[in-house]
Amino acid sequence: MVHQHDVVIIGSGLAGLRAALEVSKVADTAVITKVFPTRSHSGAAQGGIGASLGNVDPEDNWEFHMFDTVKGSDYLGDQDAIELLVRSAPKDICELEHLGVPFSRTDEGKIAQRPFGGHTLRHGEKAVNRACYSSDYTGHVILHTLYEQSVKNHVRFYSEFQATYLIVEDGICKGVVAWDCIHGGLHLFHSKAVMFASGGYGRAFKITSNAHANTGDGLSMVLRAGLPVQDMEFVQYHPTGLYQQGILVTEGARGEGGHLLNKDGARFMEKYAKTLMELAPRDLVSRSIQTEINEGRGIDGKDYVHLDISHLGEKKIEELLPQVRELTMNFVDVDCTKEPIPIQPTAHYSMGGIPTTVNGQVVSDGKGTQVKGLFAAGECSCISVHGANRLGCNSLLDGVSFGARTGRRISAVIDQLELLDYAPDHLKTAQEEVDFLMNSNGKEKVGVLREELQTSMITNCGIFRDEEKLTKQLQIIKELQKRFEDIKIDDKSMVFNTDLTEAMELKHMLDFVEPMVLGALQRQECRGAHWRTDHPQRDDVNWLKHTLAYKTPEGTRFDYRPVVITRFQPKERKY
Repeated sequence: MVHQHDVVIIGSGLAGLRAALEVSKVADTAVITKVFPTRSHSGAAQGGIGASLGNVDPEDNWEFHMFDTVKGSDYLGDQDAIELLVRSAPKDICELEHLGVPFSRTDEGKIAQRPFGGHTLRHGEKAVNRACYSSDYTGHVILHTLYEQSVKNHVRFYSEFQATYLIVEDGICKGVVAWDCIHGGLHLFHSKAVMFASGGYGRAFKITSNAHANTGDGLSMVLRAGLPVQDMEFVQYHPTGLYQQGILVTEGARGEGGHLLNKDGARFMEKYAKTLMELAPRDLVSRSIQTEINEGRGIDGKDYVHLDISHLGEKKIEELLPQVRELTMNFVDVDCTKEPIPIQPTAHYSMGGIPTTVNGQVVSDGKGTQVKGLFAAGECSCISVHGANRLGCNSLLDGVSFGARTGRRISAVIDQLELLDYAPDHLKTAQEEVDFLMNSNGKEKVGVLREELQTSMITNCGIFRDEEKLTKQLQIIKELQKRFEDIKIDDKSMVFNTDLTEAMELKHMLDFVEPMVLGALQRQECRGAHWRTDHPQRDDVNWLKHTLAYKTPEGTRFDYRPVVITRFQPKERKY
């Protein structure tokens, strides 16, 4: 089946819906989403969205926010893009409020703000209240509000469609192919413009805060279309995932005054970040927790430490962190109003992704050549405002701000784009990929291969890395890719065939983990979330640059893009 729309957006999280709101004002807009829109992973974001409103700390301003974001990125973030992000943040928050987002309020009726890791005043002198929040359901309420507004704007939703194939010819994007998960069958979406807002790739790791849908589908589609992905070696671990579950315990818990404790009951962050303590940036806190565990100071000798918020009191927890209490009771049988929470670092956010301009236009090389009609925003993109390590509560801001910005750019150029003919073999190629999975009769099972991939990625490409582990992981990936050729799925039906869609997702993950591991292997330095124990220093001479990775018949090929530096010259990160 063939559908025609002016613009097709892949993904219904904050970036996709915010862009859809803009584009739908001027063009026929469709959103393809593998889940129902309000189940998008943006809804799992808890603690807040960053903006220098100054409602609690009046001296806060966008320059402080910019410095914290640049420093947090370990100076790999592009400062022109970061300045756009933080300057527009207050306006973006006001727009969300006017759309109907129910933010928590101060006693004066202003939007409430809380501290988050790495957010400071006067370049690091003290923590600042900058995260705008709605209890600990911030992502949830923004997502629902944007979905309601999109429905009002007559955005067409294709829910439970798995995007599988991107149509790019001669540097021009002409559409996308998707699998109808409900009824079965491939659908071709023919459009003037395609925008990826397909989210992150945390499901490549065993312990992760990410939803099951976050399998990096957009990155695989871009790679197979001959386009690059950028900075894939940078994967953020959130310090506080529930032990053995990975489920997120918001940074807002530490922002409200939570303490990290080792087996001796000591607040160990004093050793690692004396000024900001538990509110240091995520990469630093995650490494500190893992170091405590590795050196035998985990609770009862196990792989976790405690996050204690019980001293805040039941009333405050129920008002500000009710979801945290619910999650800890349901998943680890802990009432956090009375006892500490067992936590461990969990794979959380993808700093790498599809390279774009500040207006969301996808680029195909280190010179910034744009792919006509192809755009990206949100976690699947790499603008790059997060560099080597994302600052907490900048993810929702990124999705909202650059989702809107990309939507406005598409709206401005849509009349200049055409609905161009495409070669007929694209749908045939996509169908052949489905037929291979449906008709294969090998001995390998999707669940077995996925488990081996996820477990080995945590072990060999996790918080601490070295050449030996990364080389081993690359060999594992090559073996898994080969074994995938002998895959077998048991369900041969068309309706809600989860065996088939999980096989598609595994194929996508096996595509992008290779450039991720190779990128980590070649980047011989420590920077942000990428921590090479065998190269323990940051190397600005050789590695102050963005990595571009291409999938070719001969293997992964690398190119590079310069980092944009405007206001703040690189220096050592201290907290």
